Amino acid sequence: MKLSDLLQALAVVIIWGFNFVVIKVAVTEIPPLALTALRFAWVALLIAPFFRPTRAQFCSIAALALVLGFGHFGMLFIGLRGADAATTALMIQLGIPFSVILSTLLFADSLGKVRILGMAMAFSGAALLAGEPEGGTPLALLSLLVSAFCWAWANVLIKRRSDIHPLTIIGWMSLLAMPILIVASALFESGQLTAIQTASGNAWAALGYIVIGSSIIAYYLWYRLIARLSINQVVPFSLLAPLLGVAAGILILDEAFTLYKAIGGTMTIAGVALIEIRQARLRKLKVLAPDI
Repeated sequence: MKLSDLLQALAVVIIWGFNFVVIKVAVTEIPPLALTALRFAWVALLIAPFFRPTRAQFCSIAALALVLGFGHFGMLFIGLRGADAATTALMIQLGIPFSVILSTLLFADSLGKVRILGMAMAFSGAALLAGEPEGGTPLALLSLLVSAFCWAWANVLIKRRSDIHPLTIIGWMSLLAMPILIVASALFESGQLTAIQTASGNAWAALGYIVIGSSIIAYYLWYRLIARLSINQVVPFSLLAPLLGVAAGILILDEAFTLYKAIGGTMTIAGVALIEIRQARLRKLKVLAPDI
């Protein structure tokens, strides 16, 4: 990995690390699905008119609108409404073991003992996090689990369509996800318009960070990295995001650093790290012996 790729990957995880706190600030005032729709409305307005997909690319982006737009982001925002930022930052790391599971199912990739152990550690750590009394509601934790799975699924979809410009994906995924989220918000939420009209300056500043920082800058860099490099080279950097998210939740939002977070978070991150170390070794062996 070149230095420029390394710096871009670090920039992404820093933005995402603080994003958990920023979203938490916004969803305390605006219902989560309405906030997600509002986020995508601004992203689509800023990007979609300037980057248009071909007909052949449209179906792939439509699938991403459902999986990434609603499945990942919608569920992430719902999760953050009922869970603290630190717990969310750790739970969302289950996207990496989910990526291993999808790789096994879709590409007949063998798991091996090391990755099975890593998955067991990661999911056991998540179970401890779920058992924390103040960590989050059952609905919030289930939403985060779905969000993590959809993140893994979306990475597979994006890797398959590396021919699509990253900003085309961001802009049109946002445009196509927006009506899905508007309908979902109308069905399952209430008081959205009043909440938007009475939102504080902090909520609007948070939305600005989510739109410009997380949605446009971070995901543009992330998609470029995934398109140029292997998923296994890029995904390990996401391990830094939960550490920043936990620290930001504790320092900025005064969230408690409990024994559940300490043990469960350590197990989750250690399990994910074990998976990534093993995959890095397998990738190195593949380069040295292409016929393996």
